[in-house]
Amino acid sequence: MYERAGRRFRGMVSAAAAAVVAAGIVAPGAPAGAGPAPNGVQRSLDALVRDDGVPAALASVTGRDGRTRTYTAGVADLDTRAEVPVDGQVRIGSNTKAFNAVVMLQLVGEGKVGLEAPIDTYLPGLLRGDGIDGRAITVHQLLQHTSGLPDFAEGLDLVATQRRYFEPRELLDLALARRADFAPGAKWAYSNTNYLVAGLVIQKVTGRPVGEAITQRVINRIALRHTSFPSPGDMTVHGPHPRGYFPEQAGGPLRDFTEMDPSSAWAAGAMVSTNTDLNRFYRALLAGRLLAPAQLAQMRTTVPADALGPGIRYGLGLESRPLSCGGVYWGHGGTIPGYRTRGGATEDGRAVDIAVTTVPAGAAAQHLEAAVDAALCR
Repeated sequence: MYERAGRRFRGMVSAAAAAVVAAGIVAPGAPAGAGPAPNGVQRSLDALVRDDGVPAALASVTGRDGRTRTYTAGVADLDTRAEVPVDGQVRIGSNTKAFNAVVMLQLVGEGKVGLEAPIDTYLPGLLRGDGIDGRAITVHQLLQHTSGLPDFAEGLDLVATQRRYFEPRELLDLALARRADFAPGAKWAYSNTNYLVAGLVIQKVTGRPVGEAITQRVINRIALRHTSFPSPGDMTVHGPHPRGYFPEQAGGPLRDFTEMDPSSAWAAGAMVSTNTDLNRFYRALLAGRLLAPAQLAQMRTTVPADALGPGIRYGLGLESRPLSCGGVYWGHGGTIPGYRTRGGATEDGRAVDIAVTTVPAGAAAQHLEAAVDAALCR
């Protein structure tokens, strides 16, 4: 979720990461079902723990043949020093947006939602504010972050609200209290509010909670057995998982953020999954198992998203990122206090996802991106 809001915390995360390195948290695990270690992926994970101070790093690598190998490094719990569970569950943050967008585009394909329809068609009068008018913002603009809606996450104190429950309308009100960032369609800017509103549209059209729609239309359809959209009030990661950490203040120690109320992310970033399930999701998406060809083409029609990094483009809940070995991979990635995930899939069926159990910044964040690139290009 908090891809923009998290920028305020880069300094504190970097300082906390340095403290972790100083504490000597280096306990690389061995890959499960892989060849002799360490190979390139294992070395990347070991370096993220040893040099960048993440408590744990987990990876899942799927080849063109569909064979998956998993890797771990570090420790699952800074207190007990427990081993990292193989392919453990993590909070996947803004990867939730890709699931959200798939459901919306399925509804488009079924004729229940118009991609170019204004939001007032489905939620009349909901979006009104300073420069904000739901009669001028389309579903397309929500999914592509070109609506101009300000980001509600910029107003959240992520530490103070760790266990606080939010109704979606409370989060929307945080955004509507601010002026629009720009006129609809004028440019691109990442805003979690877009996917908050998309979730509300899905609920209005389907008559069911957005988590139920995602579960029935995506999770169950491709048998993602370790993926879920938390029910209201559920603050627990239920399967085997490494604990997630986040600094309470700049220069302070890492705080355990594993137990949190993800309602502050809701349809923009609340989901839980594993690296292997995320690989399965993005491979199935690119293979046309979730969307009709017309809707998949719409999802993959991109605009420049330079704020995310050089050469990155944003479609409808889906990013394309250039590879050092040529071509691109498609995914999204996610950040939420305690966890960051990066990865995606290529046209030929390769897929990689890497998760770490804090929110790295600066060079550490770049090393995580580079580890995904190296795994896809090896």
